[in-house]
Parts: sequence; structure tokens; C-alpha cells
Amino acid sequence: MSTFTETRANELNLNRVAKRFAGDTNVPPVLDGIDLNVSSGEFVAIVGASGCGKSTLLRLIAGLDDQFDGDIEFGGERIHTTDLARGLVFQDHRLFPWLNVEQNIAVALRNSGRSKDEKRRAVAEHIELVGLKGYEGHHPHQLSGGMAQRVSIARGLVNRPKLLLLDEPFGALDALTRSRMQNELQRIWESERITMILVTHDVDEAVFLADRVVVMQARPGRISKVVHVGLERPRRRSDPAFVRLREDILADFNTPVDAV
Repeated sequence: MSTFTETRANELNLNRVAKRFAGDTNVPPVLDGIDLNVSSGEFVAIVGASGCGKSTLLRLIAGLDDQFDGDIEFGGERIHTTDLARGLVFQDHRLFPWLNVEQNIAVALRNSGRSKDEKRRAVAEHIELVGLKGYEGHHPHQLSGGMAQRVSIARGLVNRPKLLLLDEPFGALDALTRSRMQNELQRIWESERITMILVTHDVDEAVFLADRVVVMQARPGRISKVVHVGLERPRRRSDPAFVRLREDILADFNTPVDAV
């Protein structure tokens, strides 16, 4: 298969996606008219104020909710349920407290069809990928918040998904740990070149990590702007171009909904 064909096969396409929760007929839809194309290997961040529907949109892409209007296609096929081709990482690491690091990651491989040896190798490779070699036998209560989130990222990657969805993965971490995890996620993305979609309320984080930043507005949830970052990596938050981009996106947050 050619690189061009593989790239097209791994594209994510959203066409006129709309979502309204049952009983919400008298209020604007959560999402309305969402059009977005994400190329294979691209890192896209979605930002917006609380209530703009960004996490709801991620759930639809993950296949956790099939009650919506419009079309969401990945690899040319309509998304209607979860799939191993799409990994998901939440803000809450959701590790099983009675399982150790190795076992928590291995949970994701239960339905993979791989042999025991293949599963063992895959788990070991991803423990090393997220920098947790030597912690295989540790349980969640023995890990820091950042380490637990690394386990969650490893679990999201261990099936070698074509698309990794991250819903506020660092939102519960302190500022220093969050910065370190952003660097870690960038390193993983550069190493693996997997397509990533990050939902975050942190504009600084979005500009630091993403190729494109999708800005959403609320009532109803729509895309108001798509910003191409275009800055060389590794990025410096003190770079004037970085600051300008961040301020430009933040200014969009202060625009009245009726004016957009």
C-alpha cells in the first residue's frame, strides 16, 4: 500500500455533525454543523469555554455515543461504536487499583487476538515508551498523578491505534507535572507519529502541542476558528510568535456568541 493510500485510509472526516440530548428541544443543540478533517499523523487540539461541546465531540469520535446527526468517518467507514483503531485517554486515569502497572496496560489487550508472548512484549515496549521501566509491579496508589497518567497513555497506545483521543488528560495535574507531561506527550507523538486529537481548556497547552488548534464556541457548539500553528518544535512559550498565537486564540474566547 502506498503512503498516499495509507494517509487517506487513516483520515478522520466530520461532516455537518450535530448533537442534541434527549429532552433538550427547547435549548440550542450541544453541537451543530461541525465540519472537520484530520489527516493521518496530525496533532489537533480542540479548545473552548466550558459547555461548548468539545468533550461531547470527542465521545462521538470515540464511538461512545452513536446518537447524532451528520457523518463521522474514519478510514472511510462511518463510526458507530468503539474500535481498537481509536484509543482514548481521560482526565481521570481510570486505573484499576487492584492491578499493577503491567496488568493495567494489559487490560487493553484482552480482545486483541494476540498471543501471550505478543501481549507481554507489547506491554513491555509501551512501559518503556512512557518512561516507566522499573515500575511494572507498582500499583496505582504507589504512583504519582503524572506516573498514573503515563500508564493511562500507555494503555491507550498499546493496541497501536491509528488515532489517539485525549480528553483533558493533564487537567488534574499540578502545573509542574502538567508541563512535564506535555513534553512527554510531544516526545511520544514525535516518536510514533500517531494521529492525536487533544481536548483541553488550556490554550497554552494547545499551542505548545498541536499542528492546528480548533476553537469552539458554545450555544450551540460550533467551530469558530481553526488556527494553523506553524511553529517549529520544540516550542518555546516565551517566543513572541507563540505568545501572539496564544493571545489571538484567547481573544476569540472573549468574543460574544452573537457576534461570531
